[in-house]
Amino acid sequence: MAKPNANTPFKAAVVGGTGYGGAEMIRSLLGHPSIALTRVSSIDAVGEPLENVHLNMSNTGLTFEEIPLEEAAKGVDIVLLGLPHKVSCNLTPELEKLSCKVVDMSGDFRLNDKELYARYYGQEHPYPDQLLGRWQFGLPELYRDKIKQADRVAAPGCFATTIMVSLLPLAQAGLLSGPVQTVAATGSSGSGAYAKAGTHHPLRANNMKAYKVLDHQHVPEINMVLNDAIKSNGHDTSFALHFVPVSAPLPRGILANSFIRVSEDFSSEDADKLYTDYYADSQFVRALGSGGRTAEVVAIKGSMWVDLSWKLSEPDGQGGRQLTVSAALDNLVKGGAGQALQNMNLMLGLPEGEGIDAPALWP
Repeated sequence: MAKPNANTPFKAAVVGGTGYGGAEMIRSLLGHPSIALTRVSSIDAVGEPLENVHLNMSNTGLTFEEIPLEEAAKGVDIVLLGLPHKVSCNLTPELEKLSCKVVDMSGDFRLNDKELYARYYGQEHPYPDQLLGRWQFGLPELYRDKIKQADRVAAPGCFATTIMVSLLPLAQAGLLSGPVQTVAATGSSGSGAYAKAGTHHPLRANNMKAYKVLDHQHVPEINMVLNDAIKSNGHDTSFALHFVPVSAPLPRGILANSFIRVSEDFSSEDADKLYTDYYADSQFVRALGSGGRTAEVVAIKGSMWVDLSWKLSEPDGQGGRQLTVSAALDNLVKGGAGQALQNMNLMLGLPEGEGIDAPALWP
């Protein structure tokens, strides 16, 4: 175990540290001014120094330990779970014994409906009472104040974050009604650190394909959160997402394009004001507008940025217009580990962007 810096007020442990999400959490925690990373547990690479697996690191003083959750959490203020879906949920009895705070990156505690969990994750939830308010959904752009008070937070999925941030201003303004169509392309790191036929480099590097068409597991959390945003502002419209994910030949990043029908009297100026006002105090959302550059993956890679741009069509002669909102983020950072640490900062009373506000890589 590394010796914590005496000047760091909080200690953290990562459980499940050999994957790409775990690697991103570790990378940011090692340089965090207020957090000492004291322990990293894993069932893989046991006894190996972190830098032997994550080659971007050096001299961490930490090794991967195969230890029970209770031991991993001993003496820390927060545990960060980087485990796969359908693994975190099986730790529920052990998690309930922990007095420290917990952030989970899997999909096991995001939903509030056990039937939806069973449908989209392929098994019944072993502890369905955990879906009834025990875990706070971790999207700071909507739930910042609730996250500050929470001791258990379920961080959103990468596609979910991209699409929800794209549509939140419209939801809160009551402008989401009926189905919205989204097509989003994602990099291969979203599929995890272990190669599969669909993510093997020779097959992915020169290919694009749709997958899980209209049936991706992030759809129910998007519907849940955006309908909550609609109702919380007193609107009675309902929202449903029709989502086509696309496998893209790049390691990192998501670009999502959402298509929303709005009324004919909704103008480009209205869209500009709606988005810039909503995200005026959001540290990691850049509202680019409708007249300049558009959202693109190269501008956000390795960072917490979500870039948003939008374009409004001419009236269609049927009383409406087409609004297209484009969003780009790094699926491993704001779409994953970085957002988990954003939640951690809020839960511990730290500045929201502390330790995670580095600029994006360029190019």
